[in-house]
Amino acid sequence: MRIMGLDVGAMTVGVAISDELLCTAQGIEVIRRKHESKLRQTYARIEQLIAEYSVGLVVIGYPKNMNNTVGERAEKSESFAADIRRRTGLETVLWDERLTTVSAHRVLDLAEMNYRRKNEVVDKLAAVLILQNYLDWRSSRERTEDQGNAD
Repeated sequence: MRIMGLDVGAMTVGVAISDELLCTAQGIEVIRRKHESKLRQTYARIEQLIAEYSVGLVVIGYPKNMNNTVGERAEKSESFAADIRRRTGLETVLWDERLTTVSAHRVLDLAEMNYRRKNEVVDKLAAVLILQNYLDWRSSRERTEDQGNAD
């Protein structure tokens, strides 16, 4: 089983997939659409990727406000997660993504990537960061539980 990470924006969805050992996240693609409310093809592509990579869990970026409140973008992520659950039958996890896109921009700035190329890949990198943070948390939690069972 692999885990999929999604960075859901108004017009794009960055997609990342874990390796089979659930250790690392790799960027796969950016799904683009012409209008924010036109999601049919976006969902269809996500479903194709889920089947292709044998995904068993979907982690979706949850863009909470800096004061930890839920705004309009976070509500849209909640709705997106519910749609993915309903369409695929898979569990979805909303993962706090505050500052993930900022971090992605910083990484790409350090790589001295030009503006156009950066805009092509920033959502994919944000999805990688969301998924990698989740994988690291999951691994840490499992180690802690293993240590507790060893005592």
